[in-house]
Amino acid sequence: MSRVFKVYVGNLPYSIETSDLSDYFSDCGEVVDCTIISDRETGRSKGFGFVQFSDEDAMNKAIGKSEQLNDRDLRISEAKPQERNRG
Repeated sequence: MSRVFKVYVGNLPYSIETSDLSDYFSDCGEVVDCTIISDRETGRSKGFGFVQFSDEDAMNKAIGKSEQLNDRDLRISEAKPQERNRG
């Protein structure tokens, strides 16, 4: 199984679109996928998302970004595999 190079991005502006997020990280390397998590009932952004890159170098550059987006300090870290819910 090949490794996935994905980062978690927290504290996103609620008005941001996936294309904006992809553009924001495009200077780090090739963005393979970009997802903003939204509330199932309202459809509104939950303020976080994930960006997947084609290689580890691009992912590390993204993690090293310490910038603001629309006056919000982003929290960027390597994405952890999702744990399955029990119940």
